[in-house]
Amino acid sequence: MATLAVAHLSVSIAGTPVVNDVSLTLPSATVTVLMGPNGSGKSTFANALMGHPRYAVDRGTVRLNGEDITGTPPHEKARHGLFLSPQRVPDVAGTTLGVFLHRAHTALTGERTDPVAFYSSLRETAHAYGIPPHLLDRPLSAGLSGGERKLSEALQLAVLRPAVAILDEIDAGVDVDALAHVFHTVERLRAEGTAFLIISHHPSLSEHLEPKHVHVMARGTLVRSGGDELMHTIQREGFCNVLECPLVKGCDAKPSSHEQAPR
Repeated sequence: MATLAVAHLSVSIAGTPVVNDVSLTLPSATVTVLMGPNGSGKSTFANALMGHPRYAVDRGTVRLNGEDITGTPPHEKARHGLFLSPQRVPDVAGTTLGVFLHRAHTALTGERTDPVAFYSSLRETAHAYGIPPHLLDRPLSAGLSGGERKLSEALQLAVLRPAVAILDEIDAGVDVDALAHVFHTVERLRAEGTAFLIISHHPSLSEHLEPKHVHVMARGTLVRSGGDELMHTIQREGFCNVLECPLVKGCDAKPSSHEQAPR
């Protein structure tokens, strides 16, 4: 059981401010959704939480169960129980998902497990979550379709069982059946105590999730917060009608240099 608390986080890329004064809390056993138009800073926020070296935290703190992990290296954050499924997973050839999970489990827990026995348990877990076991013998990400990549990440969640999981565009490029397995995994782990931050610009997530909190980001700042009714409103009316138009690209507002920063 864990709570991630983000307080007044501001992030820049190569000196350009991208995220400004963001505060939110992810309680254990809950789903929180972060929405916003493309280019609003959501992925920058996620990567900064995990400690990606490209993203500089200029101000604010990230605490896990009260412990300040703001400047902790990514591999140590993973040991603390933080998991990031990035929007763009780099291709990793030459390592299968099964081998990766064995090594990751050993690194996170310190347990030395027999590879054959561990592989057998992986297949059982895949079956239990409705995820095709053959993915264990495929490369970690190289050569996989969009849906296969997300199913691979869902299996990583099921095996590594993080305290806090940040899923960036987990619904992108996924067919209906694969998406059902992904969100089945999310719901099972949430019920067991995992805190989820799911990042998306698709309000259709409301068809699969009932989040406790919904936050909307525009130009790197949280501009609206509410419950799942906020997602339903955005699905009906769109971001431009829900937010003030100058905060959203494409709404007859000239983007500022801040808005044009890389995300």
